[in-house]
Amino acid sequence: MFETNKVVHKGTDYKATQNACKLCSPLGASVAYKGFEGCVPLIHGSQGCATYIRRYLISHYKEPIDIASSNFTQDSTIFGGDRNFKLAAQNIINQYKPKIIGISTTCLSETIGDDVTLFLHELKSEDFDGKTEFVVASTPSYQGTHIDGFHEAVASVVRKFAKKAAPGNHINLFPGFISTEDIRLLKEIGVDFGLETAILPDYSESLDNPVWDTYKRIPEGGTTMEEVEKSGSAKASIEFGTVLNLGKLSGRVKNLNVTKTGAQYLEKQMDVPLVRLPMPIGITQTDSFFEELEKLSGKKTPEKYTKQRGRLIDAYVDAHKYVFGKKAVVYGEEDFVVGMCAFLDEIGIEIALAASGGESGLLEQEILKYCPENGDKITVREGYDFESIKEWCQSNNPDILIGHSKGYYIARELGLPIIRVGFPIHDRIGGQRIKHLGYAGTQELFDKIVNALIEYKQDSSPVGYKYM
Repeated sequence: MFETNKVVHKGTDYKATQNACKLCSPLGASVAYKGFEGCVPLIHGSQGCATYIRRYLISHYKEPIDIASSNFTQDSTIFGGDRNFKLAAQNIINQYKPKIIGISTTCLSETIGDDVTLFLHELKSEDFDGKTEFVVASTPSYQGTHIDGFHEAVASVVRKFAKKAAPGNHINLFPGFISTEDIRLLKEIGVDFGLETAILPDYSESLDNPVWDTYKRIPEGGTTMEEVEKSGSAKASIEFGTVLNLGKLSGRVKNLNVTKTGAQYLEKQMDVPLVRLPMPIGITQTDSFFEELEKLSGKKTPEKYTKQRGRLIDAYVDAHKYVFGKKAVVYGEEDFVVGMCAFLDEIGIEIALAASGGESGLLEQEILKYCPENGDKITVREGYDFESIKEWCQSNNPDILIGHSKGYYIARELGLPIIRVGFPIHDRIGGQRIKHLGYAGTQELFDKIVNALIEYKQDSSPVGYKYM
């Protein structure tokens, strides 16, 4: 069976990635920074890094997105990027007047050993207005993925601004890299439970804006600094994801006792209790999420959601004959794959392959944990690329692909239906508004999957049919 692409050189096997099933760390950090009010991301590295990230984000979110760059040249690579960095920071301050500049390092700046903390100290001792705050996330793309960069940036903001105080009645919610519509859904759920909830980060407005009368250099929205400060006195933190950036290649530290996620930092340094859950996709995992909300709020789940749950169960029953026994290939970032596999296992779809470009070392054990009946039958692959996925599909004949747009060419070549979920979605409108979470998001996912299978069967039939 095809396992990975390899190039043999001088008697040694080297993996050759072809079309990676992951994106770069600074991209994830840039998305996270856009979720904090008044923040402008700054990529400390070459102009190409910032251009690549803007291209991906604009294509997915369909919004103008400014990401600054320190614009390395050959001189910067040799002599260091301090001059470029300081000039970039001053230009951002002069033009944007941001509350925060969120800095992400790149492969190049990390490799030459640029000390961004020292650069900031020098900048502040020079001609500096003192009104702008700086946050630094170490995000070289040779270590980890866009998800690692996302969590690193969130943790950096929390470590910078959170303040310890007597516990209040508010909660923190760390949802991970989800859609803007999922964030709005989570905020609505918090309100319905009567919980004051800070989403860290909240890019539901800054990356999915209404029409503007006039152009705004920094879009409105985002988690406020007051909310980040209060995160240190929350009743509890809920964090979605069990892989996160806790794996063997992620984070910038190897000691597992050192905090890596923002929620973990609050738990260890500010005594904020942490509840860690898989992404609430499907009934089982959404039930677990709502049970925690009931404990924290002291209220029963509102009838609105019990009715959503009931309709979802009814849909499961109605469509079971169309999905049971179908074989799916699921790909994407690791926590998303875990959540999606738990949902598919719940509805009777066999997960033939669960693949990710991440290399945490945790993916297989988490899938086994949340797919307890059939997890041992699932082929799990970390560090996979799309050519490896294609080769696997050619040998194993799955029925459907579930993942983002980068896998479309495989579906097209093999004549398979594809359900576009997650990030990035470049070839459809509304990718940022897809719901994945909760009973409502699961209902939409379920309907899409069932209808895709029915449509494929209709299109493949020699006679076609009108009634199901």
